[in-house]
Amino acid sequence: MSRFAEIALTNLKEINRMKIAVPTRDGVVDDHFGHCAYYTIFTIEDGKIVNEGKIPSPEGCGCKSGIATILQGNGIKVMLAGNMGQGALNVLTAHNIKVFRGCSGDIYQLIEKYLRGEIVDSGEGCTFHECH
Repeated sequence: MSRFAEIALTNLKEINRMKIAVPTRDGVVDDHFGHCAYYTIFTIEDGKIVNEGKIPSPEGCGCKSGIATILQGNGIKVMLAGNMGQGALNVLTAHNIKVFRGCSGDIYQLIEKYLRGEIVDSGEGCTFHECH
């Protein structure tokens, strides 16, 4: 295989592969991303879940906890969340993580809906939470 073909194949694999984070508590989307028990990380390849892991939720408010840097460092490109404040949305967006708010329910059903293109951002954020 030529070097050009190897590069093209690598680029194609990157396009077809992504990581999605879901703030989770007891197998469902947590209502507030900054207070979740952990983040479930799904690796998607060719439209299917090929790997799943967890990142513990750091102490403190989500927008000030450093979680955006941790998620970005783990290659997360999408966050499917219940709700969050504007500060958290700004921090995640600044770390090149696309956020979809208004998600709820079973995390596996949520991922399937996302992969079918059925998830849109609610456009609504919370205006009050405990860390302010």
